[in-house]
Amino acid sequence: MQAVLDDSLQLSQPHTIQELGLSFGMVLDLILKHAFFEGTSTLSRLAERSRLSPTIMHAMYRHLHKEQLCDTRAMVENDYEISLTSRGRALAEVAIRKCQYAGPAPVPLAAYRQTVSRQALKLDLTAEDLRRELHDLVISGEAIKELGTALVTGGAILLYGSTGNGKTSIAERLPRLFTDRIHIPYAVEVAGEIITVFDPLLHHSGDDSDTAVEAGDPRWVWCRRPMVKVGGEMRVDMLDTRLDEVTRISVAPLQMKANNGILLIDDFGRQGITPRQILNRWIVPLDRRVDILSLWSGVSFEIPFEVLVVFATNLPLSDLAEDAFMRRLKNKIKVDGVSEDLFRVIIHRVCDKAGLTCPPGMDDYMLSECLKHSGLLRACFPQDLVGILRGTAAFERREPVFSQAHLDQALKVYFVH
Repeated sequence: MQAVLDDSLQLSQPHTIQELGLSFGMVLDLILKHAFFEGTSTLSRLAERSRLSPTIMHAMYRHLHKEQLCDTRAMVENDYEISLTSRGRALAEVAIRKCQYAGPAPVPLAAYRQTVSRQALKLDLTAEDLRRELHDLVISGEAIKELGTALVTGGAILLYGSTGNGKTSIAERLPRLFTDRIHIPYAVEVAGEIITVFDPLLHHSGDDSDTAVEAGDPRWVWCRRPMVKVGGEMRVDMLDTRLDEVTRISVAPLQMKANNGILLIDDFGRQGITPRQILNRWIVPLDRRVDILSLWSGVSFEIPFEVLVVFATNLPLSDLAEDAFMRRLKNKIKVDGVSEDLFRVIIHRVCDKAGLTCPPGMDDYMLSECLKHSGLLRACFPQDLVGILRGTAAFERREPVFSQAHLDQALKVYFVH
């Protein structure tokens, strides 16, 4: 089971400026900035830093030499070691004032659109697949069916219900469903500006066995499908490109970094931006799979919105938005209190994981006490209570024991009286 990726997608390395899809001026500025920050560098080092082919790098060297922008200091085997002249440094400083970006060469917007569209999620999924990937959670058969149907159908998913029953845990495990890799660019060029996309905290390239796949265009990184999670810290400015006033570098918004993957909006309804603002902002993207972004210069541009958006909330749906808005979220799955049978399964699983013996009748005792204190059974109760029980034992310098007396101590700390 995996997402189905277009096997014909090949990103070959460009060998001319024309094939790069970038202006000569942008490439020149990038090389000047790299050379400025390096001080003295070889052409191969500059090519590695900028992710440009040796052919393009040598063409740029000839231009630098002809325009007296660099000095050739030495030969290192078959490589040239260069440094900028005073004229070259002056031009580099002008380029740095415009934008301090000095990373891999960006890809043109058209190439980004085409690649993201061809890498769109197309899940081939069964109930057995989903159950296997969520094996460490105790989930009812009905919830598995509803979640699987939503994933195969497509569209945004809203997980709702009372707190502590696994909404976030379910969403965080969805990346397990994707075993393929995708191409993510370091940066994208739009109207002469550079927008950084690759984020090492979000985009993971996998193990070394995948490096052979990267033999194409090195401006792209071969990554797992991303999982971007945001909670109460989400702000409206995170949904559009953001310009750093100091570096003059633009950063891609959340949904652009999450393209071809998952965007989890946790604690939906508790952000600085209201649910209505979020839904208004994404009403077209969720429907048409296209988003409109803006640059600081006022230029607007389209990108694909190939994102599986998952909202998780414990607020009543009536508090989030009216029916007209909620209809846009076609997949609404209630994750609520668990049954008594599932609660017992969770107790025994938590005890096994913690290395504790669950004596006969202790599962029933925990169940009845949780019902007495809370009125319902939440999936989080066993994990939380066993955690307190173990913490108490650690503090008292003894082995944890799952007994009625020790559980009563944990219950007293855990529940509000």
